Amino acid sequence: MATHKSAMKRARQNERRRLRNKSIRTRVKNVIKKVRLAVERKSLEEAQEALKEAIPVIDKAASKGVLHKRNAARKISRLTKKVNRLAANQVS
Repeated sequence: MATHKSAMKRARQNERRRLRNKSIRTRVKNVIKKVRLAVERKSLEEAQEALKEAIPVIDKAASKGVLHKRNAARKISRLTKKVNRLAANQVS
């Protein structure tokens, strides 16, 4: 454990950030799961609503530095592709 003042402060800051990042990361996982479950159930409207909710959450996590911007873009892209594929299958 840290023994001088600045290192102890840094340890406190890191702990607070770790907890904040953990909650943001959990929220991202939950919104992604919601979209995937809606797609598996083949519920187009539900999937589109879940995607609309997920995109800002993922973008915000990237802007906060919890996720890398390319990682966030990849997640959004893959979810969008799943929802669009579901929409295309329901039309045809």
